[in-house]
Amino acid sequence: MYYDVIVIGGGHAGTEAANAASRLGAHTLVVTSFLARVGQMSCNPAIGGVAKGTVAREVDAMGGLMGRAADRTTIHFRMLNRSKGPAVWAPRAQCDRGRYSREIRRLLEERRGLDLYQGTVASLRLEGDEVRGVVCSDGSTFDSERVILTAGTFLRGSIRIGSDRELAAGRAGDAPSVDLADQLRDLGLEARRFKTGTPPRVDGRTVDYSRLERQEGEEEGYRFSHWEDSGGLRRRPCWISRAGDEVKEIVQENLDLSALYGGSIASQGPRYCPSIEDKIVKFPDAAGHQVFLEPEGLETAELYVNGLSTSLPPDVQRRFLAAVPGLENARMTQAGYAIEYDYFPPLQLRRSLELKQVDGLYLAGQVNGTTGYEEAAGQGLVAGINAARASMGREPWIPARDEAYVGVLIDDLATRGVDEPYRLFTSRAEFRLLLRQDNALARLGPIAASLGLLGNDETRRLNDHLEELEGARAWVRQARVEPQSANEWLTKRGTSPLTEKQPLDRLARRPQVCLHELVADEGPLDDPGYGRDALAVVEMEIKYAGYIRREEERARVLADREHQPLPPDAPYAAFRSLSFEARQKLAAVKPETIGQAARIPGVSPSDLQNLLVEVRRRLVANEP
Repeated sequence: MYYDVIVIGGGHAGTEAANAASRLGAHTLVVTSFLARVGQMSCNPAIGGVAKGTVAREVDAMGGLMGRAADRTTIHFRMLNRSKGPAVWAPRAQCDRGRYSREIRRLLEERRGLDLYQGTVASLRLEGDEVRGVVCSDGSTFDSERVILTAGTFLRGSIRIGSDRELAAGRAGDAPSVDLADQLRDLGLEARRFKTGTPPRVDGRTVDYSRLERQEGEEEGYRFSHWEDSGGLRRRPCWISRAGDEVKEIVQENLDLSALYGGSIASQGPRYCPSIEDKIVKFPDAAGHQVFLEPEGLETAELYVNGLSTSLPPDVQRRFLAAVPGLENARMTQAGYAIEYDYFPPLQLRRSLELKQVDGLYLAGQVNGTTGYEEAAGQGLVAGINAARASMGREPWIPARDEAYVGVLIDDLATRGVDEPYRLFTSRAEFRLLLRQDNALARLGPIAASLGLLGNDETRRLNDHLEELEGARAWVRQARVEPQSANEWLTKRGTSPLTEKQPLDRLARRPQVCLHELVADEGPLDDPGYGRDALAVVEMEIKYAGYIRREEERARVLADREHQPLPPDAPYAAFRSLSFEARQKLAAVKPETIGQAARIPGVSPSDLQNLLVEVRRRLVANEP
């Protein structure tokens, strides 16, 4: 059977890729090894966090699945970094693990033109360097000229628990994909190994909560999805403890039994999500390390022990768990483990996420050297859009760095590559005041509509939001605040009272003033009828107007250079006016534009100037 797009894998990248492709009208197939685990949260059952929460909102603004499923299954929500500027505000939701996966499948099955098949892809069908479909281990074959590989940690995946125990697995309970990994290597693709890991889980019924710090979620109405206002599920608290000296001693005594420090793992792991072994070896003087106990769902007592990722043997894990206050008698329900897997260095990709070496084959998610559900979802979205557009003979959509964090992610991968599992941070974005979580819909909704990703109801909701934004901006410019109505309210918030009537847009510049609170039940102003989302966007625009203008100007300057194309067959090795390092890096990356070339490490400003001269000289020489 022929499909416009075939997606291999049903994780966060695969489901977003399939959803995006089918929304664009491409007849799409998802092939995954176990349909009951579509959208599985293989590690922490949480969505969002610093930068990641903005990505989740961006994916949602483009018609994605993650935000809707997260909102429907939220059991604990917090807006991180509220004490800091809005560029780093970060929504994060703890979700019900089982229900999240079921919601993702429900959303997929609502899509017309999207089929699901349970099977393991054993190989790609190829004609020369062009993809023609897939062959499953059960003998099924499916034809397509556009295939998206989102295999996560399954390609030659290997679980390590202790220094002497190795299990062939893509994750606990699932077999790895070996034949497909070998075929990709045989095609001449460069493959390397990364590792990641997960902590033990414990039975919450055996935890002494009296020894833990209780952390409640926020109930202020924040959410991920722009398209529906789900209240989530019944809320549950998280709990905080600390791994102190006793845990440190147990880990130090058993380092030789760790898969990582015992020598059985040599691959690079994520720097920003270290194992407890890494923490104790690399930070020996630390007084302790925080441990977060996070609920797995409403229908289970199991808790995820965030902060104790490990590859030590199970008996050692039980010992250090018992040394954590509150977990003295806790029963471990699942041992933590490390996993090694193949990934393909992303310099082999175009920014459309299509492989340079194999036409029609796209890669998204951890196979590109990234880590995290949100990073995977963002790549899946872009790969799905571009595979579908290619099947229709259209040009790819490449998100810019000043348009979305997803654009930062894609450009970093294809331009700079990775030497450790890639994770998004606000510091990676040079335009982070433009890329806030509150304005994701205003930024990307019109793009999604123009691409054809939104349905009629979503388009109407987008237009209503944009109209509401304009109305809220006009109201803030025109409104005046009387001292007698506002001074008591201002004094309670620690800011000076007014001495005369003041324009609202000037008052809103104060750090202590929140537009939403001004018109809330106890606020001094009459409610003009604008929603919280619109007021949040307008407030950030007012408070940071000068900084935002500067970033917008920088973005315009970058755009002028960004869109100067470079020939795909440029003979960089022959450009002797460039440094040797620049020639090497340019030949490896094959940048599509001058802007992309400028971001390649090792390419200096003088190299860029000389590159422009060399390209012009070559174009003149080739003129008839």
